[in-house]
Amino acid sequence: MAAKAKKAPVAVEKLTKAQAKVELKRLALEIAMHDERYYQKDAPTVSDAEYDRLRLRYNAIEARFPELQTADSPSQKIGAAPSGRFKKVRHAVPMLSLDNAFAEQDVIDFVARIRRFLKLDESEKIAFSAEPKIDGLSMSLRYEDGELVTAATRGDGAEGEDVTANICTLKDVPKKLQGHHIPPVCEVRGEVYMTKAAFLALNERQKEAGETIFANPRNSAAGSLRQKNPAITASRPLGFFAYAWGEMSEMPADTQSGMITWFEHCGFQTNPLTKVCHSVEQLLDFHRKIEAQRSHLDYDIDGVVYKVDRLDWQERLGFVSRTPRWAIAHKFPAERAITVLKDIEIQVGRTGALTPVGKLEPVSVGGVIVQNVTLHNEDYIKGIGGKGEELREGRDIRIGDTVIIQRAGDVIPQVVDVAIDKRPKGAKEYHFPKKCPCPLHTDIVREETATGEEGSRARCTGEFACPFQKIQHLMLFVSRRAFDIEGFGEKQIEYFFDQGWVKEPGDIFTLEARNKTIKLEEIEGYGETSVRNLFHAINEQRDISLDRFIYALGIRHVGETTALALARGYGSWEAFHDACLKVAKGDEAAVADMDALDQIGDTVIEAIAAYFGESHNRGIVERLTRQVTIRDAEKPKKDTAVAGKTVVFTGSLTKFTRDEAKALAERLGAKVAGSVSAKTDYVVAGEEAGSKLTKAKELGVAVLTEDEWLKLTGV
Repeated sequence: MAAKAKKAPVAVEKLTKAQAKVELKRLALEIAMHDERYYQKDAPTVSDAEYDRLRLRYNAIEARFPELQTADSPSQKIGAAPSGRFKKVRHAVPMLSLDNAFAEQDVIDFVARIRRFLKLDESEKIAFSAEPKIDGLSMSLRYEDGELVTAATRGDGAEGEDVTANICTLKDVPKKLQGHHIPPVCEVRGEVYMTKAAFLALNERQKEAGETIFANPRNSAAGSLRQKNPAITASRPLGFFAYAWGEMSEMPADTQSGMITWFEHCGFQTNPLTKVCHSVEQLLDFHRKIEAQRSHLDYDIDGVVYKVDRLDWQERLGFVSRTPRWAIAHKFPAERAITVLKDIEIQVGRTGALTPVGKLEPVSVGGVIVQNVTLHNEDYIKGIGGKGEELREGRDIRIGDTVIIQRAGDVIPQVVDVAIDKRPKGAKEYHFPKKCPCPLHTDIVREETATGEEGSRARCTGEFACPFQKIQHLMLFVSRRAFDIEGFGEKQIEYFFDQGWVKEPGDIFTLEARNKTIKLEEIEGYGETSVRNLFHAINEQRDISLDRFIYALGIRHVGETTALALARGYGSWEAFHDACLKVAKGDEAAVADMDALDQIGDTVIEAIAAYFGESHNRGIVERLTRQVTIRDAEKPKKDTAVAGKTVVFTGSLTKFTRDEAKALAERLGAKVAGSVSAKTDYVVAGEEAGSKLTKAKELGVAVLTEDEWLKLTGV
């Protein structure tokens, strides 16, 4: 019997919007599959012409229906993200990110906070190591007995990808550390980058070969480093600047600048522009000089990093959640561009919040093509204040307007002004919708502020009945900071959701068992290898830490920092879950215990009560927990007198600041609470201690002076 002829695709100009949406999803899946085979496996299964045909059809449909374009559209991507071909590496010391400063006042405040924390008077100098902030790919190099054993990307900060074979091709990375007295274990950290000259030359070669053109040096460096074949990495000139460290069995220096010098002696390249500054004025002057040189440097930078030079002070300052108190990135002012606003669309977020998104005539800003821009909320569009303080009040935004945009922090595009003199005749004011754009068309309400006034945020009242919110919940669930499941992008989630295969998080982990009926490998755009890789990525993430699991649930007002505080406070999923169910029922003791946790207040408690008070949510959680293993929070140190104890600080402390006291207690394994309860072990009372001290005495809780606390902890 003759093979059935393949049906010709519907011409782009004849597609309906519904057909176009389905076709874009199908093409995105197929393009992603070919990208994986090309970029990750170096084993393409179609000719360049066939691949180009898929891309051209996708672009043509998207051009006809620009409202269907999403952030993870193939037209917005270059290459493909890594997918299971690199094994995971858990960092011995987490690779943390930095807080940002955008104005000089932010830097002044940063230095002032350090003085307050360390209780330094104005006469005592603070030395800072200042260095250009390289726009590259963060890397951690582990040396044992002087030999390079592992190279890992940052990943999510706790776990990265093993790219050792590729890193070994970089001339800036020594395979063996030079010099004497090398500690047995050294983790050297820094940035992999590509020079502008090398980037332009690479794109010329790519263009001549008819291959993908990279958007910027950082993307090209990341793509080059994540090649399966190290020979490809070796063919692309990459550099490496060393500027930090992870696990060190011994410290070769006692200052940041001293460590930089030590890196040089070991054979690493360090940034020659790094400088030690001794005042805020010197820091700001350094920032101005580096910004003036920015365009002349042969590598991309997006700011300057300041670090307290003394390592003992860094140790005392510690961290706030995932960022160090002793360092900050002072970003350069955002680059701006002028373009035309073609349309305004409404996006519905995970919590039902409606965000207007402006669709722009594509424009390059800071080397990146921008087509979408956030318009924040209804008030922002009307020009009556609210978010986006740089937008002149009274200048509303209309479709067809010529707008000035910038990438805030060189990342998030936003409109900062409107060229009223270029406004088209007849341009009408934009009217914010009164109904959610979801198929249910549920009502939209404006939230109330704490004072009972109408707020600026509009929210869909559909809750979990709204499919947009369900999809956003799933996207948070698989995101890097949550379950970090590779191969589940927005396109895949929407497609699987529309097909009815994944309606809630637990469905992801039963997908493989149900595939006998679904038969993913028979769907165009998938194949046996792609399906096998997807299921492998899912199964790899069945084991998760408590804080990430709590964050992944998508409880309103529970971000990463709050999830971490809850995980530390309860220790295990069983304890946290039991507390949440009691809070949802209004158990006063459970509410008081949760309220006593540091960083947890009424807003979070009310959100948790609302979440676990809903039977639909409880069912989702119950079905999910049957599929995964939730690791307990890290155990407190057992070799300190206060490990596992709950401590409350009250009154005016004189030996150290409140923040420093909390940081010290947590380093020693104690849990810091914000209020006193029967479960409190110690109250450390400073001068003018008030109601907390009174309650401690009423409950018979041990009360310590600062000196007694220091003696107990051995500090």
